[in-house]
Amino acid sequence: MKVLVTGGAGFIGSHLLERLLGRGDEVVALDSFDDYYNPDLKRQNLEKCLGSSRLRLVVGDIRDACCLQETFATCGPLDAVVHLAALAGVRASVERAQDYLSVNVLGTQQVLAAAAAHGVGRVVFASSSTVYGQQDKPCREEDACGQPLSPYGASKVGAEALCHVYHRLFGLPIVCLRLFSVYGPRLRPDLAMYRFAEAIQEGRPLPLYGDGTAQRDFTFVADVMDGLLAALEADVEFETINLGNTRPVSVRRLIELLEESLGQSARWDYQPPRAEDAMVTCADVTRAKRVLGYDPQVPFEAGVPVFAQWFRDHRTGPRTAGGPA
Repeated sequence: MKVLVTGGAGFIGSHLLERLLGRGDEVVALDSFDDYYNPDLKRQNLEKCLGSSRLRLVVGDIRDACCLQETFATCGPLDAVVHLAALAGVRASVERAQDYLSVNVLGTQQVLAAAAAHGVGRVVFASSSTVYGQQDKPCREEDACGQPLSPYGASKVGAEALCHVYHRLFGLPIVCLRLFSVYGPRLRPDLAMYRFAEAIQEGRPLPLYGDGTAQRDFTFVADVMDGLLAALEADVEFETINLGNTRPVSVRRLIELLEESLGQSARWDYQPPRAEDAMVTCADVTRAKRVLGYDPQVPFEAGVPVFAQWFRDHRTGPRTAGGPA
């Protein structure tokens, strides 16, 4: 299979490249290496992949139609596109709403247009649990998604709508995967788990928004990879599917596990809760099990120590570029 991965140098993208190359696929990785966080970290993500003769790296922006057309034309025919490229981060999107809508909505439209024009066999789009907004029960794919809490969530709602449009108009097979709080080695430095680990290790007060009872459906990156690869092979024309772990964990429990794994105690810096943060996220993965055979294997208590070991081993590398949380 020949697969184009947008956002291929990112946290999730680099793990996917390794899995695709490991099973013998030809891969094109497209990434803009923007400075939302230190681009050197993204280059480090690719260290295991760049020596492969089956990988081609393209530096470009998904909003650049000419770049996309040239990439699709020169690298094709492509069997599939995995569209991961996006501006991510709930809180940062409040201050940079226009940028988020530009990259995540317009950029997605450009990727879909290029895929349709070049007869790509399948698109797998990485959406987000933020499309659900505030929920008090496990999120099901048929639940209404019209009230996201942040511009980031709104941008993913818009991108999903475009996926449906391009499927209907051009017959493009598409699977939209709604990812729930993915974590693991190479985690982005703007995300809470990384920032908490950083504060604990440095002995700095740890910023805690609210009282720590907010819960997240943390999903280990290896389980998400299994879902992504299954989506590439799924015999469906259009589907929207949750990929989560189904067992929400409180922020306080996250911090306890980081303390245990890092061997240091946290200092607290209590902050008011943020309106853009949901109190609970939890995935119903019934559809994922039925369509993809998805069965997450890594419990949170086992995944956090793996992240913490990676964090200790790589913490001396390039620091973040100062991007917001």
